[in-house]
Amino acid sequence: MVVMKRLIILAFAFALVGCENVGFGEFSTFSESPGSNKDTSNVSFYPDDELIVSAKVQFREGNYGKSYTMFKKALDVVPDDPQAWLGFAASADMLRRFDKADYAYRKMQPVIGNRIEFLNNYGYSMLLRGDLKVARKYFLLAYEKDPSNPVTANNLEMLRNSINFPRRARKDLGGI
Repeated sequence: MVVMKRLIILAFAFALVGCENVGFGEFSTFSESPGSNKDTSNVSFYPDDELIVSAKVQFREGNYGKSYTMFKKALDVVPDDPQAWLGFAASADMLRRFDKADYAYRKMQPVIGNRIEFLNNYGYSMLLRGDLKVARKYFLLAYEKDPSNPVTANNLEMLRNSINFPRRARKDLGGI
């Protein structure tokens, strides 16, 4: 009996040694990183920065519905926050809610319409919609402002790749 307990303890110790690179805090309910599961449920007060930080984490994780909701809450706290509007518009674009994205871009344009972030995001929104001419216009405006910007370079590369692939109507793929 004592030998059996020692064997179990020894087996457990070996199992823990094999898992030393993964801490218990790195496990998550879903396949998301632990940072995306942070509890921000204080309903009496939402600091704007905390919501934006959480929303950005959700956006980077690809949880666009969650980021959309968090950016919307951040806008409820500070309605004129351009960073929240930019994140809200980007999240709406990724959810294909272009009506909401257009509303956000209209709210932002008078405030930050000439900044690289706005030009890149709006151009990317047009790229998602398939309007490559307008996307190119905004990407080139961003490129003129800062030719060394890696986001702009990446967007222009995506635009070049999009032009190389044929655009088909939905019915063309009906037989597949």
